Amino acid sequence: MYTNLLRVAFLICLLAGIDLATADAVPEPPVATRPVRPTPPTRDPHTPGYVSATELPDGANAPVDADGNFILGPTHNRAPEMTAQEGVPQGTIFDFTMKSADSKIYPGIAREPNTFGTADPTDPAKLMVTTSHPASYTRRLAVYVPRQYVPGTAAPFIVGADGPDRALFMTLDNLIAEHRVPVMIAISIGNGSGDAQGSERGLEYDTMSGLYAEFVESEVLPLVETRCDVKLTSDPDGRAAMGGSSGGACALIMAWYHPELYHRVLTYSGTFVNQQWPYNPQTPHGAWEFHEHLIPNSPAKPLRIWMEVGDRDNFNPNIMRDNMHDWVVANENMAKALAAKDYHYQFVFARNAGHTDRSVKLQTLPEALEYLWAGYPIAGAKN
Repeated sequence: MYTNLLRVAFLICLLAGIDLATADAVPEPPVATRPVRPTPPTRDPHTPGYVSATELPDGANAPVDADGNFILGPTHNRAPEMTAQEGVPQGTIFDFTMKSADSKIYPGIAREPNTFGTADPTDPAKLMVTTSHPASYTRRLAVYVPRQYVPGTAAPFIVGADGPDRALFMTLDNLIAEHRVPVMIAISIGNGSGDAQGSERGLEYDTMSGLYAEFVESEVLPLVETRCDVKLTSDPDGRAAMGGSSGGACALIMAWYHPELYHRVLTYSGTFVNQQWPYNPQTPHGAWEFHEHLIPNSPAKPLRIWMEVGDRDNFNPNIMRDNMHDWVVANENMAKALAAKDYHYQFVFARNAGHTDRSVKLQTLPEALEYLWAGYPIAGAKN
């Protein structure tokens, strides 16, 4: 009878979904998760305090020969140049990697998983991160060499963050064939992993200094020339930097701190907010300093800038409560600061678009590149 009772108990446990081996075990503590960000509100491009902008017909891009502010959308159709075209010469793509052990500038850091910084109780604009530590990484690189490149000649080039960016390469195939941009090399550099404060990517992209441009100059470009058998121009007017989010901030940082190296900047949803770490008293508000102090208080630099933001772009009040984490406001402020200093720039506010919105990039990248390279000699151009 006792045996039968055990059998019945065992069957009841099975039906109830109880594991007899762990029924009395202490439950595992919940795993920490990233704090949930609020859903970004949809911003109106005509909000008081935003820049005055030209509203374009739905589906249209800004003119490639005009500076200023433009409003796109809400429909974002893929530009024909973003698709492989029959009969268009295709460039060669070289893929390789770089290891942290081989870098003198970026030996590598990482923030512990599921850990985040805390706001300094004496300064809400300062984030304290205590869980960042040395860590190795491997970054990917992809280099596009157009079919029209003449070996041995010094070529203009564009450096892109968060690579590889295959869409960029395809676009260049088409634009170069149509003589709308110069015959340029594209160098698409992967980040060193992670995101934001305490990470390798955050260190590379959000730091307000010339260090990342120096890393590219001393460690990436020589490797590209050797591996791909190309020669890269030293003329800053023939050099561009591009990226999205923190990669967009990085593109401007490269040119701002080293205008002798880069004159052209292209950004999607640029992170011109307070995200620098470690803290730097010279630029206490990180990339927010661009529109708060640096651009307004500095002589204009010889830069040409294309920039975009979406109406549902990032809005992250976060634990800092410093009012410097609204990507739309940051980019709007950038446009105002650049206009006040008479920069050649084009600012696109995209309706029906999120952060680094893929559909917006598929619509606008050809126009953005053509605007970016205006004034640079184009071999075989009809105009």
